[in-house]
Amino acid sequence: MKTLVVYYSRSGTTKKIAEEISKKAKCDIEEIVDNKNRKGIIGWLISGRDAHTKKLTTIKEMKTDPSKYDIVAIGTPIWAGLMAPAVRTYIDQNKGKFKNVGFFCTCSSSGDIKAFEDMEDYLGITPLSKLTITGKDLKSNYDSKIKDFIKGIK
Repeated sequence: MKTLVVYYSRSGTTKKIAEEISKKAKCDIEEIVDNKNRKGIIGWLISGRDAHTKKLTTIKEMKTDPSKYDIVAIGTPIWAGLMAPAVRTYIDQNKGKFKNVGFFCTCSSSGDIKAFEDMEDYLGITPLSKLTITGKDLKSNYDSKIKDFIKGIK
């Protein structure tokens, strides 16, 4: 099965997990790039507000067509208990192009359940697998969690 990993990462944590998934699953990867400046404390505050209000944003044009893949693993940081606006925009722009999906997220400690429910409702597809990596996980060995996620999407 042909798999694509797409992700948005503000701080680099979600990027790290996306790259590990892509490497272990031997699949393509593409970053979602938000055109809005979300750096610094002001960017962090605006990001939380935008996620809470479920705002869309503008993202750079993606090079990869998700309809050419059997599975698309979508990764997001958790902001205000929801997916990042760039991920919401990516899903919005590609509705109807996904055959199967998996969801993964990074968060400090919680918010993943609500975010995954929101992603599923917004996309209208039940994910094959879900993965949450918390701040605590980052300090330990989370390799088995990634392997379980990959088994679920393959």
